Amino acid sequence: MARRSTVQQDPRIAGDPELSAYTEEFDDPERAPARGRTPRRGRWSGGGGRWLVWTGRVILWALIVVIVVNGVRAPFERFTQQGAAEGTASTPTDQGFPVTEATSFASQFAAVYLNFDAVRASERAGRLAPFLPDGAEPQFGWDGLGRMSAGAIQPYDTRVVDGSNAVVTLMYQSGNRRQLLSVPVFYDPQTGRFVVSGRPGILPAPSAANLPVLPTPERDDAVERELRTPMANFFKAYAASDTASLQQYAASGVTLEGFGGAFTFVELKDLVVPLVSGATREVTATVVWGVPTGAAPSAEPTPGDPGDMSGKLEQSYVLTVVEQDGKWFVKEIRGAERSAG
Repeated sequence: MARRSTVQQDPRIAGDPELSAYTEEFDDPERAPARGRTPRRGRWSGGGGRWLVWTGRVILWALIVVIVVNGVRAPFERFTQQGAAEGTASTPTDQGFPVTEATSFASQFAAVYLNFDAVRASERAGRLAPFLPDGAEPQFGWDGLGRMSAGAIQPYDTRVVDGSNAVVTLMYQSGNRRQLLSVPVFYDPQTGRFVVSGRPGILPAPSAANLPVLPTPERDDAVERELRTPMANFFKAYAASDTASLQQYAASGVTLEGFGGAFTFVELKDLVVPLVSGATREVTATVVWGVPTGAAPSAEPTPGDPGDMSGKLEQSYVLTVVEQDGKWFVKEIRGAERSAG
C-alpha cells in the first residue's frame, strides 16, 4: 500500500490552497522539481530586510540627537555672545575719565605755562598756582630767566591711564614753530577737581604731509573768456554786498550774501573752467582781496593800486554756475578744494 505524505496531514496546509498545491508537486513524481532547483514559493517571509530596518533606526536617532543638541546650543551661544557684547560696550575707552573737562583744564594751564617773561615772573607764579599740587615749585621748573610766548593752543590727543590719570597733549604755536605740550593730569572723582600731576614735556609737532601732485585738468578756454568779466563783476558786488548787483548774477531762486565791505575786490587773478559738457559747470576762481587798515576805503582801488588798502590777500573759491538763456549765473559759492598741480 502506498505511503501517504505526512505533509498533507497538517491541517494548516490543508487550509491553505497555495501550500496544498506546493506539496502536491512533491508528492507527484512527474510534477516534482528537478534536483538542485529551488522550488517556487508563494510568499516572502521578510527576514532578509532586517538590516535596513536597523539602519533606518540608527539614522533616525542620529538626526534626533543632532536636532536636540543644536536646539540647546543655539540659545546658549546667543546668550553668551550678547553678554560679551554688552560687557564690551559697558567698558568705555576713557575708563570713566572726564576727557573733555581735563582737556579744558590742561589748555588753560598751557596758556600760563608756555608764556613767561623775567620781568613778570611773580605774575606767572600766581597764575600757575591754581593748577599745581601743594608743595610744587611756584615756577614749576622755570628758573626765572629768559622769555617765551605761545598761542593757538589746541587739543591734540588724550591718553587715559585709568579712571583718575591721563596725559593730555596740546598743540601750540611759538614763533614759526608748531610744537606739542604733554601734560599729566590727575582727576579726583570725589571732588570733581583736577591738578597737574607731573612735569609737562614739550615735543616737536609732526611735520606737514607730502602733497601728491595732481594732473592739470583740461580747460575750456572759450567758456573762461566768456565768464571772466561776469565773474569779476560778481566778486566786486560780493565784496560790497551789493544786493541789487548780486541778484543780477545769481541763479533763479538763489540768494547770495557778501562781505559787507570787509574786503574790497582787487582782481580776478585766475579762472579755471574744466572742459566738460553741460549747462552746469564747477569753476575755480582765484580772487585778490584788498585788506583794509581799519576804516572803509574812500575810493575803489584798481588792480595793482589798492588805494588806502594796506595789503592784498589771494583766496580761491569754487562756484557752481548754470547757463540760462545764453548767460551764466552763480548757483553756489564755497571754498575751493585742493589745488591742482
